[in-house]
Amino acid sequence: MTIDRAVIAFAGFMIMATLLLAHYHNPLWIWFTAFVGFNLFQSAFTGFCPLAIVLKRFGLKEGACFR
Repeated sequence: MTIDRAVIAFAGFMIMATLLLAHYHNPLWIWFTAFVGFNLFQSAFTGFCPLAIVLKRFGLKEGACFR
């Protein structure tokens, strides 16, 4: 698995998890969903993703987006 795919998978998981938390626990979890979406949006333009840095240190292969 490359860093690119891991970032997308992690973001998708976090969005689904926070939507479930917002529905069953507290609606304020939607703000975390918005935070994940904002990070995806800004990384598309800047190439900076904190998760990609962490995953690179764990030894995942570089992809086309995050080097």
